Amino acid sequence: MCAAGAEPAKADLIVVDKANRTLSLSWHGEVFKVYGIALGGNPVGPKRVRGDQKTPEGEYVIDGRYLQTRFHRALHISYPNAVDRKRARQQGVDPGDAILIHGLPYRGGKLEPLHRLKDWTLGCIAVTNLEVEEIWRLVPDGTRILIKP
Repeated sequence: MCAAGAEPAKADLIVVDKANRTLSLSWHGEVFKVYGIALGGNPVGPKRVRGDQKTPEGEYVIDGRYLQTRFHRALHISYPNAVDRKRARQQGVDPGDAILIHGLPYRGGKLEPLHRLKDWTLGCIAVTNLEVEEIWRLVPDGTRILIKP
């Protein structure tokens, strides 16, 4: 347990609440950070097919990270998982991939205070550049992520 007011060294769970546009970091069941987020441009409902601009819903893990993307740092989410792939096969569709928690586009500094006013990603979860740096530091690879409707 951490001392009162102290931040744990790492998160062991990320919860994304799409309806409330929040991303929370928890450690042993205690939420210690909450961020406002922007989602895919068509945010209601789970991701089903490449290009639908939806953010997935379900249980995943952080399975990688990127320093070199068109965004300021990015953590990769393990979408599609086995359930997503099975559903896509049954429907004969491409489920898509490359779902990230990321900062703003390079040259997007002017967006920093405004980026949460509209859902603008292709299905990813966007935070500010300072926030993605903090999340990068607090979230190890393998951390579970629950994305709720």
